[in-house]
Amino acid sequence: MSLAVVYSRAKVGIEAPLVHVEAHLSNGLPAFSIVGLPEAAVKESKDRVRSAILNSGFEFPASRITVNLAPADLPKEGGRFDLAIALGILAASEQIPKDRFADYEFIGELALTGAVRGVAGVIPAALNATAAKHTLILPTINTEEASLSRGEHFTCDHLLEICAHLAKQQSLKGLNIAPIVQETYYGPDLAQVKGQHHAKRALEICAAGGHNLLMSGPPGTGKSMLAHCLPGILPALNEQEALEVASLYSVSNQPVRPYFTTRPFRQPHHTSSGVALVGGGTHPKPGEISLAHHGVLFLDEIPEFSRHVLDVLREPLETGHISISRAAQQVDYPADFQLISAMNPCPCGYLKQPNKRCGDCSEAKALKYQSAVSGPLLDRIDIQIEVPALAKGLLSSTEQSESSAHVKARVEQARAIQMQRQHCTNAQLNQQKLNEICPLPTELSSLLEDALDRLGLSARAYHRIIKVARTIADLNGAIQIEKAHILEALSYRQMERRLSPAPNTASSN
Repeated sequence: MSLAVVYSRAKVGIEAPLVHVEAHLSNGLPAFSIVGLPEAAVKESKDRVRSAILNSGFEFPASRITVNLAPADLPKEGGRFDLAIALGILAASEQIPKDRFADYEFIGELALTGAVRGVAGVIPAALNATAAKHTLILPTINTEEASLSRGEHFTCDHLLEICAHLAKQQSLKGLNIAPIVQETYYGPDLAQVKGQHHAKRALEICAAGGHNLLMSGPPGTGKSMLAHCLPGILPALNEQEALEVASLYSVSNQPVRPYFTTRPFRQPHHTSSGVALVGGGTHPKPGEISLAHHGVLFLDEIPEFSRHVLDVLREPLETGHISISRAAQQVDYPADFQLISAMNPCPCGYLKQPNKRCGDCSEAKALKYQSAVSGPLLDRIDIQIEVPALAKGLLSSTEQSESSAHVKARVEQARAIQMQRQHCTNAQLNQQKLNEICPLPTELSSLLEDALDRLGLSARAYHRIIKVARTIADLNGAIQIEKAHILEALSYRQMERRLSPAPNTASSN
C-alpha cells in the first residue's frame, strides 16, 4: 500500500497539537489534493512541495496524491507542514525509507529549491515533541529559540539533508543546548532617579507584591524613568516562566528576547488599537498584554489612550489571561502582567504648578482629562500616587540614592515569603486565600471599612488595600498586618479620592 504517515505540529495559541500528515498514492489521473481543514497558505504548499521535490533530484509521483492533515477539525495555517508533506510523498513513493518516522516530528517551510525556511511557534512545538519523547527536525534558522526547549532535536537547511539522515547516510546537526543563566538587567538604575522617595517606596511595594501602579504628576518628574527601573528590581524569571514568555514571542513570530530570564517590558504607543493591546486578527496572535506576560506593561500618558482600548484591560487584569474568539476557533493566551501607567494632571501637564502657567486648564477640564481612566479600571490599580515636581537644588544634589540591587534584594526576600506561604504573589490571591492568609482583627477591619466609606471606595478596593498592606508587612518582616500597614496602603489610593469625592466629606466638616 502506497501510504506513509509523518508527524508534525500545528500552532494554536501557545499550544502545538500533534498533526498526522498522511500521504496516499493511488491509481487514477495525476492530481494533488490536501484535506483536513487547511487554510490558503497550506493549500499553496502543493506547488512548493512539487518544485522542492523535483529540484532536489527526486521524482514527483505521477499518481493521484491525497494528503490528509489529521485531526480534520483542527485549523491548519502557514507553511509549517511543507516539510512533512514532502517527506510523506517521498516515503509513500518509496524513494526514502518510511520505517523511521515513528520517532520523528517535522516542521518547516520549503523553498522551491528544497531549502528549508523558518516558521513561527518553534518553541511550543519543541517542548511538546520533547514531552512526547519524539525528536523534532526543524529549520536551522530557528536553532536559537529551539535550543531553549532543552530537548535533543535536529536542525536542517535542505530537504536532501533530512533524506540522507533518514537513510542513515549522513547525520543531521543537533541543537547546541547552552546552560540557562540569570542575566543582569541593563536598564536604568533607581540610584539615577533624584528624590521621589515616596514614589520609589511605592515602586518597591509594587515589585514585591506584583501590584499595578499609576503615577500622576507634571512632565519631567521622573515617572517614565521610574517605570523603566521596575524590571531591574523584579526577581528573575524561573525556567518555566521564561519558557512561557519565550513561547509567546515565538508564536507571534518575534525574535526571542536577548535576555531570556529578565522580565519583559512592553511600552505600546497611545495610538495602539484594542486588537494590538489584547491580541486578535483572523488567525489570533498575542497582543501587548500577552507579550508582557510575567513582566511589565507600561502605558505612558494613559489618558491619551482611547477609553474603549483601556477598558479591554479590565478582564485580563483580573483573570491573568485573555480569550480571543473567532468564528473558526477560540484561542487562550496568558496575560499575567503588571500594569504600570503614568499621566499628567491636565492636558498641558502643569496644573497648579507655581512656576508654570497652565494653559487654559480649569479644574473641570483637568477632571475630564483624568476621567479618561474609567472608574472600573482605576479600581483595579492597587497603588495610585502623585509624583510631584522636584524641589529646587535637588537635581544638582550629590546625595547618593539607594541602588536597584539593594531594593531588589528586599523584593526577592518578600517574594520568597509569599511563595513559601501561598505559592503566589499577594496580588494574585483570590478571595478564599485572602481570607485565610490575611485575616484582619476587628479594630483594623472597622478602621478600613470606615475609611472606605469616607473615601467612597468599592469592595474591590477593600480587598486590594488588604493585599497591598500584606505586601508592606512582608517587606517589613511582620507576621500579621498591622495598623501602620493599613494606613500606608490607604495612602496609595490618591487618584480615586480625587476623581470620586468622599460622600461624607460635607457632613464630616
